[in-house]
Amino acid sequence: MILGIRKHVLNHCSRYPIHVSSPTLQSLDNYVNSSPISHSRIHSDEKSRTLGQLPHTKFKVDARTTCYSHLVVYSPYSNVFYRNLSTKPYVRRKKRNKPKTIKDFPRKVAEFERSVAQLPARFIAEDLYKSLIFQDDPLVCLELFSYASQQPRFRHDVSTYHITIKKLGAAQMYEEMDGVVKQVLAVPTIGSEALFNTIIYFYTEARQLAKAIDVYKHMKRSFDEGCRPSIRTYNLLFTSFLSKRNNSYINHLYMETIRCLFKQMVNDGVEPDIFSLNSMIKGYILSLHVNDALRIFHQMGVIYSCHPNSHSYDYLIHGLCCQGRTNNAKELYTEMKSKGFVPSAKAYNSLANGLAIGGEVEEAVTLLWEMNQKRRSTDFITFRTVLDEICRQGKVEEALKLLKELQEKDLVDGLTYKKLLHVIEDEFGGSTIK
Repeated sequence: MILGIRKHVLNHCSRYPIHVSSPTLQSLDNYVNSSPISHSRIHSDEKSRTLGQLPHTKFKVDARTTCYSHLVVYSPYSNVFYRNLSTKPYVRRKKRNKPKTIKDFPRKVAEFERSVAQLPARFIAEDLYKSLIFQDDPLVCLELFSYASQQPRFRHDVSTYHITIKKLGAAQMYEEMDGVVKQVLAVPTIGSEALFNTIIYFYTEARQLAKAIDVYKHMKRSFDEGCRPSIRTYNLLFTSFLSKRNNSYINHLYMETIRCLFKQMVNDGVEPDIFSLNSMIKGYILSLHVNDALRIFHQMGVIYSCHPNSHSYDYLIHGLCCQGRTNNAKELYTEMKSKGFVPSAKAYNSLANGLAIGGEVEEAVTLLWEMNQKRRSTDFITFRTVLDEICRQGKVEEALKLLKELQEKDLVDGLTYKKLLHVIEDEFGGSTIK
């Protein structure tokens, strides 16, 4: 059977001499002899065996053979193609770098030995805490922590766990910190609200949100009231779920988690503060649920014992302008100013853009001068939107004069002035003002 297959392949290659352009196929004779049947996946039909016929298994040499030098084996009795006769070069995977230990640094070994020598003969957790708190090197801290764990009569307490996790987290040694955290979670009697909040904070900094939620669930299961989640715990989680995301779909997914956390917080009797309520407003704005954000806003001071601040108004003004609800944004802007709050640069720019797009150019220009008085920076998009709308109303010369006035009062630099001037000239054919 092998001889028949070998003869068939050699006849095929003699008719189509692709092995001339592929050096790896020049030894095809030896390759077929050395390939076992189990590797070539050659199948025979039971009926053909009884009839004494050999299976017509074929080796297909396609155009990709010259590039990758492989054979495709198939059988007329199966509709499955096999590529087990590959001759591709083996690519070795890169090995992950192992975390460095203190043995890799002789100076740190000396520092560790000096710290151990300063400990009492039978030191307790308080002595170790004092030694760790004055140690600046996180690797030496971890080695001291491990050394104390190996002592027969020593037991770590909350203070030693807390300071070690702080040192490792601040140095972004998250793998080493994770090992210490596992020890904390394995002992139900050890823990405090401050310790767990620190763990959640560093997990959120490392963008390991699943582990942060696991610590939160561990706090929920605790029977100690001092380990239960507090308003600080929830605010840490709210901040982590809302940070550095501009995709509205992703914000919508995370907003469902934030909503569940907020509901759980209220059900557990934890009173929301202004930060958590503003987080809800911000989350609803980012996920394009402006009406839900307005609902939270109107419940502040009525259901919850805190009143809106400047951030509450800023989020809502920006969200309303993004949805084209400029009139509602103007009402909140007026109410905000009556309470003595100054809008942020983001709220000012959003409102100025919304007014200009809505045709209220004069009010938009008034906002530009007001932003200068309140020392709020105007971005390039706001300048261009206002000037474009003035030009679309047929007042190109007025737009050029406004641009010149903005430059004279140092509201736009030279580069921004040239860009805006070129835009007006290219799109509306304005004349250059010298």
